[in-house]
Amino acid sequence: MLGKIKPDLQQNLFKTRLTELINMEHPLVKLANEISWDEMEAEFEKLFSQGGRPSIAIRKIAGMLLLKEMFKESDETVVERWIENAYWQYFTGEDFFQTQQPFDPSNFVHFRKRIGEKGLEFLLGQSVSLHPKAKTEDEVQIDTTVQEKNITFPTDSKLAKKVIDNCVKIAEKEGVIQRQSYKRVSKQLLRDAYFGHHPRRQKKAKMARKKLRTIGKRVLRELERKLPSTILKDYEEVFRIYLKALTQERNTKDKIYSLHEPQVACIAKGKSGKAYEFGTKVAVVRGRKTGVISSIKRFSGNPHDSKTLEESLAQSERVRKSVGGTRPKKVSTDRGFRGIKLVEGTVILLPTKKEKTKYEQQVARLRFRARAAIEPCISHLKRNHSLGLNFLKGVAGDINNALLAGIGYNLKMRLNQIKEQIILWLEILLRTFLCKYNFQNEKRAF
Repeated sequence: MLGKIKPDLQQNLFKTRLTELINMEHPLVKLANEISWDEMEAEFEKLFSQGGRPSIAIRKIAGMLLLKEMFKESDETVVERWIENAYWQYFTGEDFFQTQQPFDPSNFVHFRKRIGEKGLEFLLGQSVSLHPKAKTEDEVQIDTTVQEKNITFPTDSKLAKKVIDNCVKIAEKEGVIQRQSYKRVSKQLLRDAYFGHHPRRQKKAKMARKKLRTIGKRVLRELERKLPSTILKDYEEVFRIYLKALTQERNTKDKIYSLHEPQVACIAKGKSGKAYEFGTKVAVVRGRKTGVISSIKRFSGNPHDSKTLEESLAQSERVRKSVGGTRPKKVSTDRGFRGIKLVEGTVILLPTKKEKTKYEQQVARLRFRARAAIEPCISHLKRNHSLGLNFLKGVAGDINNALLAGIGYNLKMRLNQIKEQIILWLEILLRTFLCKYNFQNEKRAF
């Protein structure tokens, strides 16, 4: 059953009302008043059953999820900071200052699973609606980046050692008596496999890697042989991943880079400081003038950039239409998207030297100079939001993390705009006061 926050209008002798404690002109208070919480509750209400124990109120958990993405907090730290921050409590709909934890941080996991990709796209649309010009903007910019996964740097020896350890755990869990566990042997072999590029260690490291993979296959075959057929069915997919990790070679396609995150891909973006990144490709669609993100789409594997256009623009259309907007008419891209000129009525613009007149050349030059603004936007998404390193599990975690980063970016942009408006208003007040003060002084002197 959906829980709701009921406004408490009665005074409490032992609690402080937040409206008396905080500054009602604070940017976060103004942002909370701009967000349509009623629409959010109406959208998510159908995801909850009619009976049973009341859930956490939508405004409370959704508001804390938005705060988490705006200020780049983890599930645990956002709950800790919420207790200390009166403005955060007002943002989530509290009437009185609270001194206890609102709920366990693990509830964020259940809430993200419950609303799914569709619910997060709705939240992205709500963040776009805070910028009225963004939903009808004709021209957008698009670029791709890598959302890195929180995994160790993959090597053959590490993967083989992990397979051996996991097989030993499975044997202990299912009561299988192994001929040998290889715990001590595999640990020493992993040490021997380190620094294999050094000429003096090259031969020893190569033999250690080979031996680790041999032991991994041996332990895996023993488990397949000794486990009952009824139990073996539950481990078929796990053993398939283990075998692929042990047998893959340098030129194997769709390689396994992590046993617990097999969907991770190795992506080379041509960076001098980081030749390879391990994660998933993400396409970001940003308004040219407003700078608001209307789509941030995750793709499996490492597709060519041009293959990401159709789905990214479709998501942008869904998000913008959910708040009464339109589909973008033009998309400015870099040369990585070459090969496609039109996607369902949207024109794809590439930097070329084929413009006929000098005026057209100047317009194109200005357009693609402006397109470079998406690069710092992606940098902000990675450094100031959650796109830099994804801690959420599985394919759903990749999708959710990317969308949440875009939501946090749009909300933070609106928060900064409110701050600028307040500063501008204060400057005007100060100038008006100074003008009146100077005028009165001149009048007295006269």
